[in-house]
Amino acid sequence: MATDRPCAQLADRFGRQVDYLRLSVTDRCDLRCSYCMPKGYCGFKEPADWLSFDEIERLIRVFGKLGVRRVRITGGEPLLRRNLPQLVARLRSVAGIEEVSLSRMALT
Repeated sequence: MATDRPCAQLADRFGRQVDYLRLSVTDRCDLRCSYCMPKGYCGFKEPADWLSFDEIERLIRVFGKLGVRRVRITGGEPLLRRNLPQLVARLRSVAGIEEVSLSRMALT
């Protein structure tokens, strides 16, 4: 019989329970710093090796079963990932996931 309860608990090397996951959804950034976008850069297409939303959702389901309750979406600039609101909606519907948040680039 399937259950939504964690099947095991993730812990760090100090024995503390890990209930969060940082998920990078892109390495892209629109600040156009020379570090991220050198002169002549033209790789604006999404790489074929990025995880699809189906793959990301499946991964989060596995982590949810391991006790992860919070997911923080990061990236370069995560808002540049196409259809990000749809991904967030999918992750919010995963059993056990209580919080989905976003870390953005900040100009300082």
